[in-house]
Amino acid sequence: MDLRIFTEPQQGADYDTLLTVAKAAEELDFDAFFRSDHYLRMGDGDGLPGPTDAWITLAGLARETSRIRLGTLMTAATFRLPGVLAIQVAQVDAMSGGRVELGLGAGWFEAEHTAYGIPFPKEKFARLEEQLEIVTGLWATEPGRTFSYEGAHYRLTDSPALPKPVQAKVPVLIGGMGAKRTPALAARFADEFNIPFASVEDSERQFGRVRAAAEEHGRAPGDLVCSNALVACVGRDDAEVARRAAAIGREVDELKENGLAGSPAEVVDKIGRYAETGSTRIYLQILDLHDLDHLELIASEVQSRLP
Repeated sequence: MDLRIFTEPQQGADYDTLLTVAKAAEELDFDAFFRSDHYLRMGDGDGLPGPTDAWITLAGLARETSRIRLGTLMTAATFRLPGVLAIQVAQVDAMSGGRVELGLGAGWFEAEHTAYGIPFPKEKFARLEEQLEIVTGLWATEPGRTFSYEGAHYRLTDSPALPKPVQAKVPVLIGGMGAKRTPALAARFADEFNIPFASVEDSERQFGRVRAAAEEHGRAPGDLVCSNALVACVGRDDAEVARRAAAIGREVDELKENGLAGSPAEVVDKIGRYAETGSTRIYLQILDLHDLDHLELIASEVQSRLP
């Protein structure tokens, strides 16, 4: 089971804070550092000092880390034109020496689009599908050849399809709980399928749909990585768990039901239940980015006990 650190900087975190967390995650031997792609805080608070851009952040981290993988859960397709996104990701992949992964989603938070003047189209899923076709098509085009595409939403003519990523295949992540269209899209494009903030039972049901869709698409069993994203709140004792829950404005019982919360032993046990669904990777949503002791505890008392 891989453990990855997943942050939500729109809630209030500057680049230096994210760099500190990413370096700590690397030193503690976590598998990856991921971040959300949002421009507006959710819930109460002022969100100071304001949002940071996902791919600018990852470009900086690419040059200031050496091992840890870097990516997004999820880049919003509404934020970037697909050709531009393909260039950005390929460049950051080169800057990192081939450590980038692209999580790409349709986009959903209308308020952030309104706040920053970003168009929020009514039909988002079809745009996401075209973006995936274009981004992966550009990367797959052989050097010296051109890429053209004619879709309902995007058109590319004789693109040189440059630059290329360093990796032969940048891993693409797709996620969500849609029962039909999402599994079908994952079967076509995803290297990894991620389920955010879902129960063991719901995860098992959705992973089953995705595996069935992949098999229908002719993919080999086990070809698709299955993963979960879950909020983390771990403590050495009840008081520490309660303190960490209060710091992120959550209740302990709710966190234990909907996330990975409690003692290290409790969290290891619950991760084991997700592993039984076929999940092999957990993204730990860390909401208090100043509590580095939390990461150290997870590394020493949770990660060390996992197979």
